[in-house]
Amino acid sequence: MNDKTTHFGFRDVPVADKKKLVGEVFSSVAAKYDVMKDLMSLGVHRLWQRYFTGTSGIKRGDRVLDLAGGTGDIAKLLLERVGDSGEIVIGDINNEMLSVGRDRLTDLGLLKGLSYVQLNAEALPFPDSSFDAITMAFGLRNVTDKLAALKSMHRILKVGGKVMVLEFSEVQAEWFKPIYDFHSFKVLPKLGELIAGDASSYQYLAESIRKHPNQAGLKALMEEAGFEQCSVRNLSGGIVAIHSGFKI
Repeated sequence: MNDKTTHFGFRDVPVADKKKLVGEVFSSVAAKYDVMKDLMSLGVHRLWQRYFTGTSGIKRGDRVLDLAGGTGDIAKLLLERVGDSGEIVIGDINNEMLSVGRDRLTDLGLLKGLSYVQLNAEALPFPDSSFDAITMAFGLRNVTDKLAALKSMHRILKVGGKVMVLEFSEVQAEWFKPIYDFHSFKVLPKLGELIAGDASSYQYLAESIRKHPNQAGLKALMEEAGFEQCSVRNLSGGIVAIHSGFKI
């Protein structure tokens, strides 16, 4: 990979093409995105998300940006924390994903305190110091320029604000890695084909996890972006990790 190419799963593609290719994947899986997450995590993602929001420190009255907000899972959990006086802005680069989330939350009667913005995480369209907290769950690995995205997050956070990233990471136990690889590369695409009629998108999603920076690598990127007091918490043996940092 050179300066003009980047990874799309295990393939090298022109930088200019990645956003379109990722967009096609998520447009394809949008309607069955929750099924996809269940297949990728065997359903445990629901517990990860509850732990992620429950330990976020987000409080009543906070204004929160939920990036890669997709189908609204994180926003729904965060609404309980910010209350009537808070606000959740759901941001996603993919309009199909935003539409699924908007429809789902509206059907649940969740309207107050929610807004939706189609955006690119690498160039967030908000003024400096706009948010008390930023969350991003299972989205950063799909961003082409992760450092640019983290710098953009840092810019729009208020001083004292916190960023939290929940993302698939590097499994820590050596004995488990072959099992995890078998599920990711042999089982997951087959299930994607059977259930969603789309093996290639699920193949990409499995590959994207392996190309994403590991725990130490993402922590270093966050520090380079300007975040301080950065920390990492592994869940389920490192299948996923929560990275946190502050703007000080």
